[in-house]
Amino acid sequence: MKFIKEDLAEQVAAAVAGRKQIVIRGGGTKAFYGNAIAETEQLVELDVTPYTGISSYEPSELVMTARCGTLLSEIEAALDEQNQRLAWEPPHFGERATIGGAIATGLAGPGRMAAGGASDFVLGTVLLNAEGQQLRFGGTVMKNVAGYDMSRLLTGSMGVFGPILEVSFKVLPKPICEVTLQRHCSLKEAFECFGQWQAKALGISASAWIPEGDTQQGVLYLRVSGAEPAVRQACGVVGGEQVDEQIAKDLWRSLREHTHPFFGDTVWRVAVPPLADTVNESVPLLEWGGAQRWLRQVSDVTNIRHAAAQRGGHATLFRAGTGVSQPVDGVFQPVSAGVAAITRRLKSNLDPLGTFYSGRLFRNI
Repeated sequence: MKFIKEDLAEQVAAAVAGRKQIVIRGGGTKAFYGNAIAETEQLVELDVTPYTGISSYEPSELVMTARCGTLLSEIEAALDEQNQRLAWEPPHFGERATIGGAIATGLAGPGRMAAGGASDFVLGTVLLNAEGQQLRFGGTVMKNVAGYDMSRLLTGSMGVFGPILEVSFKVLPKPICEVTLQRHCSLKEAFECFGQWQAKALGISASAWIPEGDTQQGVLYLRVSGAEPAVRQACGVVGGEQVDEQIAKDLWRSLREHTHPFFGDTVWRVAVPPLADTVNESVPLLEWGGAQRWLRQVSDVTNIRHAAAQRGGHATLFRAGTGVSQPVDGVFQPVSAGVAAITRRLKSNLDPLGTFYSGRLFRNI
């Protein structure tokens, strides 16, 4: 794979020499996410998909290292053979989803509420900078105190600082036992349930409240994972009707991949503390115990962002449907002046010439 890395470095060097900006392209399954790319003659693509393969995998150490173009499906198949998994359940949004795209976007699925996000599992990264150098951050162990935790910073950076060539990450064993329960209840009752269960050790690994149409009535789903006696005890506490195993798997996959009927052309994502009150007049789909809220209708962008910020969160235009314009200040909620200043300094240090296009993540950075 050395020649591929050298080829990528040469492409970066050519872009620098030609005073071009680079847009990093992987499998393309998450191309919809982020600010629209401004089409100009100054932009060139850097295709990182040829750089593939699992570099190392130590099942006993629960650590894997893979190159950026490696398909998520390939990684999950290798883990499945060892009865292990990617605990943050990264969404694919297509068959060509890669580990590089999963880390660059930092997106997580239903398991995020219990296991943590992508950044909680990244141990080390290799970044290709604008000078063609490979910068190594972190390693392959959880306890690493050598310098700044750049690997976590790169998670979710959307290629602002350059392509992540390689990533080392922690994996986890699959649960011994897993049960999904359901109960019909209102939105208000769902929040009450989340509040009751929040402080209890019940092994809830995923939760969702899905509305019936645009009404305040819906179905609350809970996934309980762990040892069989603990799962049995938790089921007795939370109650509800057990869902068939295959139907449950299909449900959680549909929420992860946004193939559930709730998700239409346009989807807003609001992240707030779990028990914060409503931020919008439309009926949401809830995940993560109420911390992640999906909305199909947002009439006033300024109002919903203000409401999210007032509750300690933020609002993102996750997917813009046909005919829907992105907000002037971008799909992501604008960061504070202090965070913007820190970001500019980081960008200046890691990419002083502004070689790597940053517009997908930030406007005016």
